[in-house]
Amino acid sequence: MRRRTMDDVIEVSATPPLATLWLNRPEKHNAFDDKLIAALSDALDELAARDDVRVLMLAGRGPSFCAGGDLAWMQKSVAYSEEENLADARALAQMMHKLYRFPKPVIGLAHGAVFGGGVGLAACCDVVVASQTARFCLSETRLGLIPSVIAPYVLEKIGSSAARRYFLGAEAFSAGVAQELGLVHEVVDELEVEETATRLAELFARNGPSAMREAKALIRDAANRPIDDALREDTARRIARIRVGEEGQEGLAAFLEKRAPRWR
Repeated sequence: MRRRTMDDVIEVSATPPLATLWLNRPEKHNAFDDKLIAALSDALDELAARDDVRVLMLAGRGPSFCAGGDLAWMQKSVAYSEEENLADARALAQMMHKLYRFPKPVIGLAHGAVFGGGVGLAACCDVVVASQTARFCLSETRLGLIPSVIAPYVLEKIGSSAARRYFLGAEAFSAGVAQELGLVHEVVDELEVEETATRLAELFARNGPSAMREAKALIRDAANRPIDDALREDTARRIARIRVGEEGQEGLAAFLEKRAPRWR
């Protein structure tokens, strides 16, 4: 295993084909500040470019996954101009979008406090495994704010009806409720979170890396669209292109020859 830190606030450990990106501000419950946002953004870029990394796990050191915005960082923003606040918000928006568009499967490991921007991180993951004791909260309206930057990703996962309750009420909810809403996929004992996430990651890593990237793009592009001529043509063209591609040819050949494909 190779392990390194990025400005101390992010830790990357990799045992290809798996990698884990750890939020590493345990004393602050991994709350966001500008330094953490920048380091996380850079780490996502580096891991996206690594061919030996096929699946990413996102986790938090210490008692919580991510408790939202750091109080000291938010206190600084009180004195910011609208333009300075816009620059901060754009940096967060860019980082969230990198996670959402990450070209490989991302599994979130949620425990402890998952508040504010932490819910946004979870919503950007493809799959989330949560501990039974994890607590979720979109707490922004308590502070006279809104969960604006994370809203597109959270809405995609939980829908507008649930958002009306949890955006407006800033009400904390359990991992079980998060699973009912579609934000979380599995709820397990706290001691089983990493083991469960690793099992899922190993399952994903058996699949074609290009196929998984294309499948993520298909989900983004086809979800909530009318099943019309344009969508049918788009999906037909996608599979035709993939069937004649190197990975598609290898996968079909391996299946017919009853052997493991080369990417394993």
